[in-house]
Amino acid sequence: MTIKPSNVLALALSGAVLAGCSSDNDFVPPPPPPPPAMATFEVTVDNLTNAQPLSPVAVIAHATGYHVFSVGSAATAGLEEQAEGGDNMALLAEAGADGDVRATASGAGPIGPGGTETITIEVLESDVATLRISTSSMLVNTNDAIAALDAVDVSTLAAGTSMTWRTIAYDAGTEANTEEAAHIPGPAGGGEGFNAARDDIADRVSMHAGVVGQDDGFATSGLNNQHRFDNPVARVRITRID
Repeated sequence: MTIKPSNVLALALSGAVLAGCSSDNDFVPPPPPPPPAMATFEVTVDNLTNAQPLSPVAVIAHATGYHVFSVGSAATAGLEEQAEGGDNMALLAEAGADGDVRATASGAGPIGPGGTETITIEVLESDVATLRISTSSMLVNTNDAIAALDAVDVSTLAAGTSMTWRTIAYDAGTEANTEEAAHIPGPAGGGEGFNAARDDIADRVSMHAGVVGQDDGFATSGLNNQHRFDNPVARVRITRID
């Protein structure tokens, strides 16, 4: 059989194409880029009160533009829910939607009087230069008291070093301090927690005036001298791990 010169050229080109295709099997993709460098912090909260369990702590790592609260200003809706009922989910969701927030974390459960818990939070190393950490928790045998730490600067913490703060009790200003058991969600009352329809009596965050209680003649109070607290109410230690 005679093969025309044009057919010979076509066969040669076909072989070259096939040879080129076979080399694809030898292609080695480049390695993936290394994961971004991270910085890990441990936030340890100690309950310093006699009879005030702290609700699950909200921990928020953020840049300078965010504040979990501001004295003299109204509490956010998320902080109101935590301050009245101890639930931090709305506060953490609210924070997570803020462009200045880098990470959020929650404690595993309430911290009893004299108890402690350590919560881990991780951020990008590139965010550390402007990093602040805030914490918030409810004193559950109250109407709306919180133990909170706002925007402390941790940008200079080196790995293996710590800073410690003592937090006072703040009044969220979202509910009258009736001390009635029906409005206290903790074990001293067992009543309703957050209720958006109740009175936002002051509508601003301020230093808490403390508990009065039945022992000092507040007849309708569900609290007693055991539930009083002095400042500070909590100790917060922040340690940079790496």
